[in-house]
Amino acid sequence: MSEAADTLPPELVVRVDRRAKRISLRVDARGQAVLVIPHERFRAEGLRFVGQKREWLDKHLSRQPTPIPFAIGEEIPIGGELHYIQHDLRAADPITIDHGVITVGGPARATARLVQSWLRVEAGRSLQAATAYHAAALGLAAPPVTIRDPKTRWGSCSSRKSLSLSWRLIMAPPEVLDYVAAHEVAHLKELNHSARFWALVAQLCPAYRAQEAWLREHGRDLHRYG
Repeated sequence: MSEAADTLPPELVVRVDRRAKRISLRVDARGQAVLVIPHERFRAEGLRFVGQKREWLDKHLSRQPTPIPFAIGEEIPIGGELHYIQHDLRAADPITIDHGVITVGGPARATARLVQSWLRVEAGRSLQAATAYHAAALGLAAPPVTIRDPKTRWGSCSSRKSLSLSWRLIMAPPEVLDYVAAHEVAHLKELNHSARFWALVAQLCPAYRAQEAWLREHGRDLHRYG
């Protein structure tokens, strides 16, 4: 094994992106080291590059927050407020939320799956409602919304006027979720980040700068969960 390979972090992911013009290394929102190479033939060169950047990489990886599973006894945010996960085999419903407590029914081994599924469903409901509301404010029909788990962005708008949004926004304060919905709806009229676009965002969400600041400061933490 080469010296470069010996120094590689075990969590390294190598991605081939033919649009990339150079080799690059980053730590994504989930705390994973990602090496991007333009072609598979650059793999060896890319791994040597990682070895050269190991001090930088270790420094950034050490700053990553500790992952928190959707497990019994853990606390997770919903709408910006922490909720304690408990298990009750006798519970009639798979998930019940009451006064800051998430009660999970059924087999304990299904806790993570049930909690994440519930969060995705609730995110879909909230984001569908928010995007429909903001679209109506601009005189537009409610756009189709897909709920995903992107690593580097909270939402996107395609050229076909469909929106893709992160289910993790359900863990953020409601006003942050609403801002991201407004941001993506504004793209239905302005598929750019021009002055006209930001004027639409301000029209839909006057306090958007505060919500952007929250995402910059706390957004990475939402990727700790699950």
